[in-house]
Amino acid sequence: MLLSTLPFAAAGATAEQAPQGQPAKDIKTELTERKQLFDEVSEVTGIPWHYLAAIDQYERTLTIANPKKRPRRDGLIGIYYSDLEWAGLANPNHEDRNPRTISLFGGKGRDGSGDGVADRGNDLDVLSTMASYLLSYGTGEDQFKLALWNYYHNPRSVERIGQFYRIYSAFGRIDLHEHAFPLPLGAEYSYRSTWGASRGWGGHRIHEGTDLFAGYGVPVRSTCYGIVEIKGWNPYGGWRVGLRDLNNVYHYYAHLSGFEKKLQQGDIVKPGQVLGWVGSSGYGKPGTQGKFPPHLHFGLYRDNGKTEWSFDPYSYLRKWEREDRLRSQKKSGSS
Repeated sequence: MLLSTLPFAAAGATAEQAPQGQPAKDIKTELTERKQLFDEVSEVTGIPWHYLAAIDQYERTLTIANPKKRPRRDGLIGIYYSDLEWAGLANPNHEDRNPRTISLFGGKGRDGSGDGVADRGNDLDVLSTMASYLLSYGTGEDQFKLALWNYYHNPRSVERIGQFYRIYSAFGRIDLHEHAFPLPLGAEYSYRSTWGASRGWGGHRIHEGTDLFAGYGVPVRSTCYGIVEIKGWNPYGGWRVGLRDLNNVYHYYAHLSGFEKKLQQGDIVKPGQVLGWVGSSGYGKPGTQGKFPPHLHFGLYRDNGKTEWSFDPYSYLRKWEREDRLRSQKKSGSS
């Protein structure tokens, strides 16, 4: 079923691009309009809005991680189609916007706004193109996962999008990019940039994170809205937790003395939520403690859809620490 046959034209006012020369929208306005667009397409198609939001956000993270292969598109929607995907591989006109000839040459592009044009630069057309593909499988969760597998041919993509739609569903909104410092600001702690330093236990390797030194039992908190991807023992990290956020970044917490007892793998968490406590576990079999002073090892890893790599979290920690302090000051000032 082509979405151009559905009543998108009236509902799609929010999909219009900002006129050239006008200032960019602030992030709050942009997120509000993006969510409205998901809701409109969901209402017409029956596809849950958080499925659409999860694909859009995953596509956005792929563009961030692969900027040379995937140029960032302007507008509200981050779903990427190359000109050949949109117009059709055999189409002699790579800039074709005619829905009929695009369909004739097997292109993916659809006219979702009802204006007779399949425009790769139009948010509603792009989102409608993805919705049309999903509808060919159905609107249930199993059909959605099958559609994702056949679209990406990558189990990592299916898993990530599944994690994202669970996060969106849990909170019911998409403005979920606030962060928090991993330790309470009222605790005694210290840290400096230690990413890339040499480590010797278990073989030569670099330090893929920042060490935050604090006393035993200081609460360790979620830095993001995310999902608990891993929880348990690692010979290097001891008792550790790994969170996946909506930027497809993995937040790694190591050397804990223990976990918050209700925390389970697959749980959805929010910034500031307690995950466990500072300890000195690791460098041995399960339960090994005390081979180094108590501290939290915190690492960040980015996923490009195929591989994952670490990057220095120090500047992010400093930023989240400042933001936490500002929020605390505002709260104190308003009370």
